Amino acid sequence: MTDNRGPFLNKDENTAGQSPFLKIKRWQWWLLVAINIFFLIAGQSAAVLLGRFYYGGAPSISSTSPSVRILALIYFFLGVLIAGDTMLYSTGLLYLSASTSSLICASQLAFNATFSYFINFEKFTYLILNSVVVLSFSAALIAVNDDSDGPSGVSKCKYIIGFLCTLGASAIYSLLLSLMQLSFQKIIKKETFSVVLEMQIYISLVATCVSIIGLFASGEWKTLHGEMLTFGKGTMSYIMTLVWTAVCWQVCSVGVVGLIFLVSSLFSNVISTVALAVSPMAAVVVFHDKMNGVKVISLLMAFWGFGCYIYQNYLDDSKVRREQHDVIEIHHDSSF
Repeated sequence: MTDNRGPFLNKDENTAGQSPFLKIKRWQWWLLVAINIFFLIAGQSAAVLLGRFYYGGAPSISSTSPSVRILALIYFFLGVLIAGDTMLYSTGLLYLSASTSSLICASQLAFNATFSYFINFEKFTYLILNSVVVLSFSAALIAVNDDSDGPSGVSKCKYIIGFLCTLGASAIYSLLLSLMQLSFQKIIKKETFSVVLEMQIYISLVATCVSIIGLFASGEWKTLHGEMLTFGKGTMSYIMTLVWTAVCWQVCSVGVVGLIFLVSSLFSNVISTVALAVSPMAAVVVFHDKMNGVKVISLLMAFWGFGCYIYQNYLDDSKVRREQHDVIEIHHDSSF
């Protein structure tokens, strides 16, 4: 395995030196990464808890910019991809238990590692490989420890459909992250945080429109009023649960896209997998779930895998900055 050029700076050597992120202090770059990590983990964990509450009460670097046309096509394609991914995941959750679904979703790290290698030319080190493997096992432990019952009356055929849909959702989500990173590096080529918000806003708008069209086309919109009236926690609680679930997922999504922008799609997926272990810990506090040894081991494994990846990015960041400093010193000496 070759040396990983790593965090965000993993670009063409000729353009890396022009990156404005090389001009900021190291602690400022790490602060941006930490903020996006917080957005992702806090947003995803809160959204998962709100989702559980809902189902508990439910009755059932460049000087030029790409053209507007190119950007519109990118946002439209990614938005449709998100909508399709959500539909597949929801279909899988309809026919599978939460534990089985989570176990299959843990495969997204392997998918993302593959896509990152071929699409984003991510180079792997032993630390990164260790991080991917450990975090995958951490998520799997959480999944097999989940004692929730699956939907009753599910036939073998529907179970297979659910399995394939969830596996497809994991693959599409991983592909989506790699395509976002590719868009930032090769097409958008802007290094301002506003492009992160723009991408999140526009692709979410497209995904929302596609979902609304599907809602009306399927006729399920007719059941929404009855679902709201029969919600176990009350009508206002139903509305606020949906609103804050949407808000939390948007906060999480900003963190996802921000980490892709600052570091890489694989790093973003690593943090998402860490959140899989954090969510059960939050459920212990919010829903008074029982804490057991498997959950503790899973959390420790998640932190170990996370630490390995962070350390690798620290090594890569230090190497790139040393090389940049050497180039500046050589240029300075040659000018005299």
